Amino acid sequence: MSATTDRPPLRAVPFRAPTARLALKPESRSRRPGELDGAWWPRSRDLASELSALADVLDPLWGRITRIAVNPLHWPVIPRKVIVNGHVVNAGWFTSELDPHRILLLSYTAGRWDLLVIPPETGAPSAARLLAAASAGAGSQLTATVLMTAEQAADASSSYGPGTGRLGD
Repeated sequence: MSATTDRPPLRAVPFRAPTARLALKPESRSRRPGELDGAWWPRSRDLASELSALADVLDPLWGRITRIAVNPLHWPVIPRKVIVNGHVVNAGWFTSELDPHRILLLSYTAGRWDLLVIPPETGAPSAARLLAAASAGAGSQLTATVLMTAEQAADASSSYGPGTGRLGD
């Protein structure tokens, strides 16, 4: 006895992680030392996992990322080496030399980039404002911590102010 169906057979589809949540400044601007080049909103604090999605976007734009540096304040585990898209990315950390809300990315071919790191637990409206502020092409000289502090203050005042039905009423 045999049976026929109109449905095609099931096939395995490889899992593809979501792409990086990233906003970058326009390429045409002149870069000043210490200036942010944009912002990155990772989905977790797993640096090894998140770095792959970030490199998927940045490698074709900026050249192969070969080294990163972060402040360990917000990253529970910082591996020394991470395999990303078939190549090794060396990872390091600095406590006093690097803003806790920044990631430094280096490439042998294209130089250095600094991105604001938006904490993964940040709400979508706040993250959208931070992504826009850090990637504004108007030559903003704000540091990563200044942007994060301003956003936290704005979020706190809107959450507890008059007319919100919360504490400030």
